[in-house]
Amino acid sequence: MDGNRRWAEARGLPIPLGHKAGAEAVRRTIEACIQEGIGWLTLFAFSSENWLRPIEEVRALTGLLRLYLRAEVATLAKEGIRLRVIGDRARFGRETMHEIERAEAQTAQGTRLNLTVALSYGGRGEIVAAARAVAEAVRDGRLDPASLDEASFGGRLFTAGMPDPDLIIRTSGEQRLSNFLLWQAAYAEFVFQDVLWPDYGADFLGQAIREFGRRERRYGARTG
Repeated sequence: MDGNRRWAEARGLPIPLGHKAGAEAVRRTIEACIQEGIGWLTLFAFSSENWLRPIEEVRALTGLLRLYLRAEVATLAKEGIRLRVIGDRARFGRETMHEIERAEAQTAQGTRLNLTVALSYGGRGEIVAAARAVAEAVRDGRLDPASLDEASFGGRLFTAGMPDPDLIIRTSGEQRLSNFLLWQAAYAEFVFQDVLWPDYGADFLGQAIREFGRRERRYGARTG
């Protein structure tokens, strides 16, 4: 979900209006995923590094987040969309944490689309937190280090119980992972699209899916 700021600046608009337009793109993309029969969608909405942005922009982003949660949760539940939030949600404060928990509980029965939103999220921080959990389990005698494998380590990540991504789409023409799902992206396919997030929708998603369909996925093995 990259390019909200540049979209607003290119139009001479305040930055918060770029983020508001980005929220509209979220709605379009969710609808497009349902139409395409996609079962899992993860959106990188607010990174751990985004806290370093100007305080006014951070306030606008967090305010928009609370507004979105309050306004959209009923629609998500009605449409059968289950919402999960990954990341250090405690940094948003008690009020926003309550809104997140309420939205997750209200949509918990959804089976049409699993929507995961990464908020205050960083892949390195996630791995460090999982490593810390492993160290504490070993210290307390709850885990034999020899029994640790990729599956048990993955069970301590924010995404425990979720499938690894098949496809990662990066918008705005940038071609880097930017600390997103570092562990989970081991065998993901990447599509980079030169479109700012507020302009995203079904057409661009369809292009990415068709590109993904042309890929041969070998997972490190040779074929033939």
